[in-house]
Order: sequence, then structure tokens, then C-alpha cells
Amino acid sequence: MDTTVIGIDVSKDRLDVHVEPGGEAFAVARDAAGLEALVERLRPLAPKIVAVEATGGFETVVAASLAAASLPVVVVNPAQVRAFAQALGKRAKTDPIDAAVIARFVAATNPEVRSLPDAETRLLADLVARRRQIIHMMVAERQREKRAPARTKRSILRLLKALQKELTAIDEDIEDAVRGSPVWREKEDLLASVPGIGPTIARTLLADLPELGTLDRRQVAALVGLAPFTRQSGQWRGRSFIGGGRATVRSAVFMGAMVAIRWNPQLRDFHQRLVAAGKPKMVALIAVARKLVTVLNAILRDRRPWQTA
Repeated sequence: MDTTVIGIDVSKDRLDVHVEPGGEAFAVARDAAGLEALVERLRPLAPKIVAVEATGGFETVVAASLAAASLPVVVVNPAQVRAFAQALGKRAKTDPIDAAVIARFVAATNPEVRSLPDAETRLLADLVARRRQIIHMMVAERQREKRAPARTKRSILRLLKALQKELTAIDEDIEDAVRGSPVWREKEDLLASVPGIGPTIARTLLADLPELGTLDRRQVAALVGLAPFTRQSGQWRGRSFIGGGRATVRSAVFMGAMVAIRWNPQLRDFHQRLVAAGKPKMVALIAVARKLVTVLNAILRDRRPWQTA
């Protein structure tokens, strides 16, 4: 190995660091002093990649601090790292072992280093995530209301009223964030020019897919989790399937696709052709979703609104 890669396992109070090649390992506190010491220690190594495992949000400040120091940071998927560890036969799991596995994982896979979302984009992502949480709570409470006795139902209705108030406040915060930024306002208007894409879907894409408009069609489909994976062995051919990617974005794109096959003439015709050709309805819907996200990517890339054929 000619290049240096760093693996960092993040926990609530500390960071375990592993350097490849060489196997150097050390730990620092996950606080301002520890992050400053980490940056000073990593800079002379001139690493090709510094990999931080996603850990329930604890990794955010770490990745942001390293990126601010101009170090090449990637945030890696913990499920992929764990699968890599199992492939290596690493059954033991400690923080130092995890840091070593992360370093070997990125050395083997060489993930692309992308710029991290800026502070405004992270704030919008937090607001959009909170909106989803409130909606999930409201759905759960409405399900409980259906089978609740009268006294319990009054409690549920009070909570639903409070949640609705919070939802309205969050929507106003998101509206202020998006419409108050000329760049986001332009992007939202471009995305919303596509029949099937409303403000909620557009803002989810702005928050959770900031790379939209900077990737090619294959990359953006894979990032959303809409790229088909082929299954074959010898003469056996299995069905292709989709998976991975960003679940929140994929759900938003599917919602847009379901609206588009009714109200977007071009995507509706595309869907009908697939169904007429014998494709199962779900396969046809996935194809529409994949086409929709590539169209949205092209619209932001070219900064041109939807054009009706």
C-alpha cells in the first residue's frame, strides 16, 4: 500500500484511530481539544482518505472538523463495514478493532471523497428529519385513537393537537430556510417545475441529497438506491433488485413517481409502455422513479426547468 488511509471509530466520548499501512493506533477524546489534537496528528500523514463510521449522529462534528481542516473525509456505512469484518473473519468487536476494520475497508473499496454538506444544508436536513419524526408520531397516535376508550382518546387528541402545532412550526421553519436562500429557492423552483414534485419532496431532496445535479445518471440512481443489482450464476438468471442508498430520498422519489404516473404526461406514457410490455407494476414504478431522479439530476445540472415534450 503506497497511500495512507485512516479509520476512525466514533463513540460518545472518544475516537479510536487506526492508520494503514503500519497499524499505528491511538485514541483521543471526542471534544474540542481531542479533535484539535487529532487534526494536528493526521495532517503530517497526508492521508488519502480519513474514514469515519456513521454512528447515530456522533460522527457529524468529527467529520465536519476534519473537513474544515482540509482533510479528505468520507462517512462510511456501518452495515457495509460490519459485512467486510465478517468476510475477514473478524468476530471480535471492540472500538480499536472497529477502527482497524474501517481503515482496511476504505483501503480495499477506495470510496469517493465528496464534499460534506455545509451548515445550512445540515440544518435543513435536521428540520426535514424532525418533520418526518412528527408525522410518524401523528400516524401512531391516530392508529391508537381507533381502539382507545373515551378517556384515553381525549389524551390522544390533545397530543395530536400539540403535534399538529409543532408540524406547522417546523413547516414554517423549512419554508423560511428554503425561500430565504436564493440558491435553494432557485433549486426548489427547478425541482417543482416537474409534475409530480411538490414542495415537500423538493425540500427532502435539497436536504438529504445535496449531491443532486453534480453526479451522472448511474451515480445518482445508485446513491438513491434505485440502481438494479443483477443476480446470475452460470446459466442461472435471477431477478434484478434494488437496495441500499438513502431510504428517505428513495421514499420521496417513489411518492413523486406515484403522482407522476397520473399527472406527468411523459412519465405516465413511459409507465404505460412498460406495463403494456408485460412488466410487473412494481417494476414499472421503480423504472419511473429511476427516470424521475435522473431527470431531476439533469434539471439541476443544466439549471433548466422541466420542458413538456
